[in-house]
Amino acid sequence: MKLEVVVVPVSDVDRAKGFYTGLGWRLDADVAPDDTFRVVQVTPPGSPASVIFGTAVTEQAPGTARGLQLIVDDITAAREELAKGGAEPSEVFHDAGGVFHHAGTDARVPGRDPDGTSYGSFVSFADPDGNGWLLQEITDRLPGRLDPSTTAYSSADDLASAMRRAAAAHGEHEARIGAEDPDWPSWYAAYMVSEQAGTPRPI
Repeated sequence: MKLEVVVVPVSDVDRAKGFYTGLGWRLDADVAPDDTFRVVQVTPPGSPASVIFGTAVTEQAPGTARGLQLIVDDITAAREELAKGGAEPSEVFHDAGGVFHHAGTDARVPGRDPDGTSYGSFVSFADPDGNGWLLQEITDRLPGRLDPSTTAYSSADDLASAMRRAAAAHGEHEARIGAEDPDWPSWYAAYMVSEQAGTPRPI
């Protein structure tokens, strides 16, 4: 089973559409079979799941969605993109508990996770209705979190970042073996798959 759609309750469909597409989210559909029913679907860049809002698509009160979460591999760059799109994101923060994040703004500590821990740094923002979103920086998956047979990257920049991390690790690998590795493409591939899947890295 794969998560396909998250429904977000909004009061002004056109305003929400402008906000989310202004962030660079792909517009997949805007369908209104009559005056009482409208469905708009948008998808964050690289996401396999989409967001739907509209008229008569949910019984939730507008602005009541909380804890909607997106993942990024560079929290600072992602925050800058949100700001350019008009989202008014928070500053980067980490949680005092160090596991996930508390509800609302409780236990927020300014700045990135001091140890640079994957899963540890966040940014929050809200849409015009107040629906609350969070970005979480993930650079290294926990073991077993992804199926290695379905390794994928959300964008060219995401793939480039993964290749840079593989290149740095491969440099350490060559230093350990004391020679150039002629089969570096296979090593890169194994490293990048294992990084996403949370399986042991090549050595």
